[in-house]
Amino acid sequence: MNLDELRTHAAALRFTPQEPVRWLAPRELARTAVKVGLAAVFAGYSDKREVQGALESGLLRAPLADPDAEEIWIDFVADLGDGFEATYSVASALAANRLSVAGADSFPRGSLLVLGGDLVYPVASTTAYEDRMKGPYRAALPSAPDQPLMVALPGNHDWYDGLTAFLRMFAQGRRIGGWRTRQTRSYFAVKLPQRWWLVGLDSQLGSYFDDPQRRYFESVLSPQLQPGDSVIVCSAAPTWVKSDKEPNAFNSLHWFDRNIIRTRFDPDTGRREDTGASIRLWLTGDKHHYARYAERLPDDRPGSDDTLPPDPRRRQMVTCGLGGAFLAATHWLPKALPLPPATSRMREKDEPPSGFALAQHTYPDAKESRSLARAIARPGSPYWLPWRNRGFAVLAGVVQVVLVLMASAAFALAEGRRNPLDALRRAGVDDLLGLLCTSAAFFVLPFLFGWAGQLRTGRRPSFGPVVAVLFQLAAAVAALSVAVAVARSVPLTWSRIWILVILLFFAAVLGALLGSQFFALWVLWTHSGQAAEWQMSGQSIDDRTGFVRMHIAPDGTLTLHPLALDGTCRDWLLDEVADTPAAWMRPVPRTPPTARLIEEPVVIARTRRPGA
Repeated sequence: MNLDELRTHAAALRFTPQEPVRWLAPRELARTAVKVGLAAVFAGYSDKREVQGALESGLLRAPLADPDAEEIWIDFVADLGDGFEATYSVASALAANRLSVAGADSFPRGSLLVLGGDLVYPVASTTAYEDRMKGPYRAALPSAPDQPLMVALPGNHDWYDGLTAFLRMFAQGRRIGGWRTRQTRSYFAVKLPQRWWLVGLDSQLGSYFDDPQRRYFESVLSPQLQPGDSVIVCSAAPTWVKSDKEPNAFNSLHWFDRNIIRTRFDPDTGRREDTGASIRLWLTGDKHHYARYAERLPDDRPGSDDTLPPDPRRRQMVTCGLGGAFLAATHWLPKALPLPPATSRMREKDEPPSGFALAQHTYPDAKESRSLARAIARPGSPYWLPWRNRGFAVLAGVVQVVLVLMASAAFALAEGRRNPLDALRRAGVDDLLGLLCTSAAFFVLPFLFGWAGQLRTGRRPSFGPVVAVLFQLAAAVAALSVAVAVARSVPLTWSRIWILVILLFFAAVLGALLGSQFFALWVLWTHSGQAAEWQMSGQSIDDRTGFVRMHIAPDGTLTLHPLALDGTCRDWLLDEVADTPAAWMRPVPRTPPTARLIEEPVVIARTRRPGA
């Protein structure tokens, strides 16, 4: 059965499968904008991280089934609470007792599942978590004898309700199917085998580390770090990538590295001392692709921009936000990153900065990423803007109808006529060009004055708004030209009401298509900011998903297996869940998606002890 048929069984499933979010739908844009605005205004006044300081907290351990285990398998997935089909396809792969991987050995299910943020879309609520995250994951793994531990980080979408629903879902010790939750706050520290540690940080919409969180890590984690210990740090966003354009974006993570992991305060001496521990892996989601940055070593060829060869000594920075949300582009990623940048305002930072280089394999790769991004403006593509976001096409049609009516009124005023329809019948090419130039001047001149003011203050002016307006004016003139042609070809004996209906119909249809197309072209024209992200979010590509499966071996090495699921299941069977007090149903993929490695496994050596 398909998704629509599955939704009719919501009572038996105990959740309602959801469609993917259409991010450029007018209703979604308005609702998300309101939530984002409220979050930005009230975040500083209702920061629940400060309240969490009163909650009990402690160190977590994994695996739960065998605290003395010498090895562990760990899964990391992020950006997962969007459409049911993609979310459940990933969840079913995570829940498989052994996952078959094309061209490689099968991997056992992780004893620890890390949810790396943005666990529900578009905004957090109890119902949204139930339908978009908890329901699918509970159905994927109803029970498990090995009791895998689940820990979760909040992303920006989890913060849009002030973190209320997130704390109720993940910080009260509730089960989610066969997974167990044990954390009591929105951040955590987990002790792993072979002197590895896993840390989850909550930076609250890119803000600072709050005092209770700082004290938690200073008391629970930092005192236990010993020389040779290795740390995996999970954060909600890849701020290292943002540092390419925002020099201070990486400051908080770098501060955590210097003051919590590498050094600690000794109350006996009143000074900071080295712990001998090191962060070996930074792991995050937020961007819905896979990308890895590898550390440059002192013996690498100076100034080389070539792909760095595999070396277990390298620290790694990995972004994997393939949990089920729309696919994001990779072709814009910077090739090299000095961290922290020399222009960072941090008073205490590493000098010289550590260098990181983008690895060769990304998902999607750069060539495919460019091709996929252009699909939003490619008529005939299933991801074409007005086809993928039909509500946006309706909005564009309404806007263009209004512009055509305004232009008709302008023609009537210019010719001294009371009836705009008569003015349209007499309009010619010169009139249309004159209207275009006048309108362009009316909209562009205020921007020119704004640019002049920005130049005087030394700020770089933005051309994006002007280009967007000009593109829509071009669409309006094209729709108006067709309206003029239709008005001049209609017999004079026809009723003006019918002529008006015909004109509005043509204006609406052409406006919807041309307005959407010109908007898509403008989105492709932009190279940064929210508009550039619409290139991919507007398409809602949900058939390219994945996650990272990691293995800490008995010898202490950490191996990353980045996995892609090429395809999303869209055909389901219903299966009754056994061994439960109240019988309920769960969906089962008729044809489970196939997993494959995005790149060869990445081996990371444990921190070397001093003198070793």
